[in-house]
Amino acid sequence: MRYLTVLVRPDEGGAFHPLGEELTDEPSIDRRAIHRIELLDDDTVLLFAEASGSKERYERIMEESPHVISYLTAGEDRWLAVSQFEPTEGVRRALELQRESRLVIDTPIRFTSDDHLEITYLGTDETFGTLSEYAEEMEGFSFEVLGMGDYEAEGSSFSRVITARQEEVLEAAVDLGYYSEPRRASLEDVGEAVGISPGTVGEHLRKVEERVFGEIVR
Repeated sequence: MRYLTVLVRPDEGGAFHPLGEELTDEPSIDRRAIHRIELLDDDTVLLFAEASGSKERYERIMEESPHVISYLTAGEDRWLAVSQFEPTEGVRRALELQRESRLVIDTPIRFTSDDHLEITYLGTDETFGTLSEYAEEMEGFSFEVLGMGDYEAEGSSFSRVITARQEEVLEAAVDLGYYSEPRRASLEDVGEAVGISPGTVGEHLRKVEERVFGEIVR
């Protein structure tokens, strides 16, 4: 089995769904993760999500939205919500593709700081090819591949949020003492060890830190 991690974001000025856009624009709500999403037989979507912030404001938005059929919430500071709503054509097609191609989503789906979606799919290179064809045809969204490789069920999730090259640079930085106190190596030392420039080393390490620290605090 293989995994493919992608960053999915709407085109500039767009949104995945009008309801999601309203939740994103609400500063008192912090959307954190989607634990389950399913296209039901009646072509509505069932969503199980996690958020923090003002649950009262979330409930008001859900009550007033013309897209929402029903919803439930539970918890306080970091709360959960189950909702059923009408999808856009793009959302419906994406969920149909997942069902038809036997793609499996390795939940949770994470929201980035920009409220884009970081999704890890499980499947074969053939099913990923189908996903790639869909991404090329899809209007209003862009897909960026963050990582791909053999899926290890017992492995750390961190191994799937950084690329192989980033992992190589990180391992060299740790081995050489870049993260030691006091620091025993420079970006130049790490770059010499892996054969890239110091500036590229710094860029790789910043991306690693952003993604790994993001995993820790979620």
